[in-house]
Amino acid sequence: MSSPTRAMIMAAGLGTRMRPLTNDRPKPLVAVGGKALIDHAIDRLAAAGVTLVVVNLHYKAEMIKAHLAGRKDVEILYSDESDGMLGTGGGVAKALSNFGGEPFFIHNSDTIWVDGYGAALERMKARWDPERMDGLLLMAPMVTAMGYEGVGDFMMDSTGLLSRVPQGRVSPFAFPGVQIVHPRLFENPPSGGFSTNVLWDRAIEKERLFGVRLDGVWIHVGTPQAVDEAEEFLADLAPAA
Repeated sequence: MSSPTRAMIMAAGLGTRMRPLTNDRPKPLVAVGGKALIDHAIDRLAAAGVTLVVVNLHYKAEMIKAHLAGRKDVEILYSDESDGMLGTGGGVAKALSNFGGEPFFIHNSDTIWVDGYGAALERMKARWDPERMDGLLLMAPMVTAMGYEGVGDFMMDSTGLLSRVPQGRVSPFAFPGVQIVHPRLFENPPSGGFSTNVLWDRAIEKERLFGVRLDGVWIHVGTPQAVDEAEEFLADLAPAA
């Protein structure tokens, strides 16, 4: 089966938790390891065979456009949300016509990771089954997650089938903001802005939402402190000069 060659990067957020770093720039342009967060995302997607990337825009949109103008390795299109942010689900629903009815990646702009055994996006492509799945989410083990303050997002069984966390339970996995979706996940969406959680719950009811474990270390870069922690972690991995 063919692998996704298109992707959407979620870049419209205000980055309020990242202040003061986002006072003069959008969060996707905050640098970690000498590279803007959005370039970390595009580099990974391009390495995985993605040739077209749609970026949604709101806060300081022109800065993102100017920054990405020099990239020639992928085609970049923009989905304008200047009139109002549409949320994780509404933003993708607005841009859906750019994906040609084919499955595509969705990648948050504030997530980076260090792969362990095998590249995560390649493992996702190998696991993806559009006949059985409406969505395939990367699942980061909580024990190796950095910069994440939640209590986990999903339960995952031995086949990769995802379910919500029962009340009183803690999930061993967090969602690091990377997934492959089929456009049918967005059929009959709510109007206006909405969260992808609405659509995930529909897919869970149909047993069509799956996950694949990240073999590596996920870094959620959502605050200035998390930027510092990520810089320190990546510096420790760099080969000695």
